[in-house]
Amino acid sequence: MSDSSLEHAIREHGISRRDFLKFCSLMAGTLALNVSFGPKIAKALEAAKRTPVVWLEFQDCAGNTEGLLRASRPTVSELILDVLSVDYHETIMAAAGFQAEKSRDDAIAAGGYLLVVEGSIPTGADGIYCTIGGRTAEDILQSAAKNAIAVIAIGSCASFGGLPAAKPNPTGAASVMDLVKDKPVLNLPGCPCNPVNLTATVVHFLTFGALPEMDNQHRPLFAYGARIHDNCPRRAHFDQGEFTVKWGDEGHRKGWCLYKMGCKGPVTFHNCPAVGYNDNTSWPIKSGHGCISCSEAGFWDLGLYNRANLNQFGPPTTYAPVQQPTQSLSPTTTAIVGAAAGLAIGAAGAAAYSQLSKPDQADQSESAQAEKK
Repeated sequence: MSDSSLEHAIREHGISRRDFLKFCSLMAGTLALNVSFGPKIAKALEAAKRTPVVWLEFQDCAGNTEGLLRASRPTVSELILDVLSVDYHETIMAAAGFQAEKSRDDAIAAGGYLLVVEGSIPTGADGIYCTIGGRTAEDILQSAAKNAIAVIAIGSCASFGGLPAAKPNPTGAASVMDLVKDKPVLNLPGCPCNPVNLTATVVHFLTFGALPEMDNQHRPLFAYGARIHDNCPRRAHFDQGEFTVKWGDEGHRKGWCLYKMGCKGPVTFHNCPAVGYNDNTSWPIKSGHGCISCSEAGFWDLGLYNRANLNQFGPPTTYAPVQQPTQSLSPTTTAIVGAAAGLAIGAAGAAAYSQLSKPDQADQSESAQAEKK
């Protein structure tokens, strides 16, 4: 086996065979594959040669790069960087100036690389809002996309325009898929993207020779196929009508639902409850802040603390019935009520939405009562 293989990279970093197989099993789980795919992933990666990567950065904060570099669940970032032979990445490469640009141009000329794009692309005023080496971001993107195997837009800015594209979008910021039409484009939105999802996407590509199955927004289903609300650890409080209505109130201290504080979990598709951030240390809802819907298009314009209009994203029957907690109900009575609610789901859904849409005055009253307790 040649020294360009993953096996060589594993030996170089002192990674045991056992740890490598654990990594492959973890990737199978992240990709929502059966555990039997673990050995298949291992076999594919052992035979894989280092796939070149050209990583471009445009209108961005470098948060996705920073998130990847700080992933430390052990040696995953090192493993992926070795497998991927990053030939161009402004933030982490040693070369600078014309030498850096030559590295990029040489990689593009050779072809056969994965193109990773971070940040939105300005199209206003002929693209002058972002230029590198005298070339506009759009010119560089189109040039780099020509010889790429596939394109991965990492982060919400590259996927949907992100903050730069928020109203009134003064730079004419566009997403990668707005501009690249002749190559497969996969979006990994998030502010920033979770590096676990990037790692899993790359492993899928190396194992199967293709990008993962995607939704209609070009997001991989393994990471964006389920709604946060459906897997939220605070979901039981939503179902019971237990809401935080003021930061630091009793409900907040008890971990109640954050919908009335602007949580967008009911309208956001992401695997945050499963993978978390910072090596699954935490994520916004776990830490006590509502989801801001950073993996959805136009999330900045939703407003961080504005309640999502649930009817805009789905009928009321999509959501569980919400009632104020009642201590007098026995378990048997609860079961009977639950069965009845199932038979009248339309009415229950309408009641749920009515409960969630109480005027602010009612919320203030609830807050006052909670504070008295």
